[in-house]
Amino acid sequence: MDPDMGSAARAEAVASQTTSRPLRAWQQAALTRYEEQSPKDFLVTATPGAGKTTFALTLAARLLQRREVARVVVVCPTDHLRLQWADAADRMGIVLDPGLTNAVGPVRAGTQGYVTTYAQVAGKPMLHAARSTAVKSLVILDEVHHAGDGLSWGEAAADAFGMAARRLCLTGTPFRTKPDERIPFVRYEEDSFEGDDGSGGVGLVSRADYTYGYKEALADSVVRPVVFAAYTGTSRWRNSAGEVVAASLSEAGTRSVEMAAWRTALDPKGQWVPHVIAAMDDRITHLRQHGMPDAAGLILASDQDDARAYAKIVRRVTGKAPELILSDDPKASKKIERFAEGSARIAVCVRMISEGVDVPRAAVLAWMTSYRTPLFFAQAVGRVVRARGPHETATVFLPAVRPLLGLAATMEEQRNHVMPPPKTVEGDELDLEPLPPKEKDPDGVPKWEALEADARFAHVLHGGTAHTGEGSGAVALAPEDDDFLGIPGLLTAEQTAELLSRRDEELRVRIASRRHSDDEDGGLFPVEDHPDEDDAGRSWRDAAELRREINRLVSRVSAKTSTPHAVVHTQLRQHVPGPPSASASVDVLRARRERLRTML
Repeated sequence: MDPDMGSAARAEAVASQTTSRPLRAWQQAALTRYEEQSPKDFLVTATPGAGKTTFALTLAARLLQRREVARVVVVCPTDHLRLQWADAADRMGIVLDPGLTNAVGPVRAGTQGYVTTYAQVAGKPMLHAARSTAVKSLVILDEVHHAGDGLSWGEAAADAFGMAARRLCLTGTPFRTKPDERIPFVRYEEDSFEGDDGSGGVGLVSRADYTYGYKEALADSVVRPVVFAAYTGTSRWRNSAGEVVAASLSEAGTRSVEMAAWRTALDPKGQWVPHVIAAMDDRITHLRQHGMPDAAGLILASDQDDARAYAKIVRRVTGKAPELILSDDPKASKKIERFAEGSARIAVCVRMISEGVDVPRAAVLAWMTSYRTPLFFAQAVGRVVRARGPHETATVFLPAVRPLLGLAATMEEQRNHVMPPPKTVEGDELDLEPLPPKEKDPDGVPKWEALEADARFAHVLHGGTAHTGEGSGAVALAPEDDDFLGIPGLLTAEQTAELLSRRDEELRVRIASRRHSDDEDGGLFPVEDHPDEDDAGRSWRDAAELRREINRLVSRVSAKTSTPHAVVHTQLRQHVPGPPSASASVDVLRARRERLRTML
């Protein structure tokens, strides 16, 4: 849609595009409730993969069409999600600028708003307050629980958007990991709660205006059913006293022993990681052969060092280089987009694909991270549950440790943001943080050292019950039963467990045969650089490319005429009046580009 068409024509175009898009039943019901109430604040809690973005943009389009608002501001957690929101808005006929920085004052002409991040809002909350109150605005707070990520983000969001005309809050996980955090613009009520240890009390519970849970989405075939495949194994490590300790992941006695066994299993030098990666790769192959030809998997690592090491293991085990996506890589967003639209089998990442990122073909997840908060678990599993058609399932491979098994067992429970009184007993918050880092004595000697770890299939978790496939009286499986692994209703949980157990034994042979074939340098095949996609017609992408082209042309004019860059920019604005290029419309940018070409 032309970003500079008249407002009436733009509203008509928005209306025609949104009315032609069929909505899911829950989206229509949520829109109906919103329009009945016409509230200033509205909180929607919908399971990851349910379609919160489509709901929000449909509502935005309707409000723009009725001129109840004149601007849309979207706040999201990461830079990559800015691009994702802008692309989705373009498809809905709404022009949102994802490149607007805090250094630019006004919103660019020809757009209907912009997309920013919580970090940017925290940088200059008063700037965003001015933008959102200059005209009547709808502020969409995506994954609003991030407004509780530290006091500064929450206060900044409240200061920036407290005076906005409308606010729509979205989340798939309306709870925080710290009991004393409160999310701005979320309504809380006192309610009783019961802790895992049986203790209880009174805390605060968030109240959503519309809730669409995992169970409802599963019944509507909006999300895939999840099979949790737990892998145990024996870990051996040397503790701070120099003693060698061995323990099973699934049978560790104390919490500290379980944590040490878990940490050892995740060590790239052991055999637990390559074994599970081989099982994951086998599952991807199976999916590709039976109905999902583009099926892919995600590996979540705890830190960037582990991610790089795991990428080498993927290359060694599968013979193919994975997509390695690290947060400090300037090409991270491009890599996510390339992986989502391409055919690569596996991506290794730390937190880049844990929330909000849409990779519908990802159906397998390997949990090789020490994070174990309910928030992170729900968001990460949410990356592989988005359904595209019938008979698609998601498989999550995870260590057979109690914190993760507990989260998996409660996957179908409705979660609210329960805030009990802060705990004061030292160590009570242990399960809320990552595994402690590897420590060293002042003389450099490690206090803890991983020695080795093996892996073996433990059980399938289904309906909160573990099924091992051994001695359960399950019906014997024929070879062709492999074709039905994970399709709901065709195999029982016991049969699925038996099948995974059998395939796990086959993988042992495969891993053993490759164990000694690793190259010492563990080098990866280079990943090809793909040409940028054709961005014609995407208004915000057009503007960004025009700005880059103008800067290149200014440099050429400066070199040719020995004129400073700043002077060339000043001359350019004299010939083509308008705001600075950072906030100029597409038409102004095109005119400036043509003017620069005549100067060469």
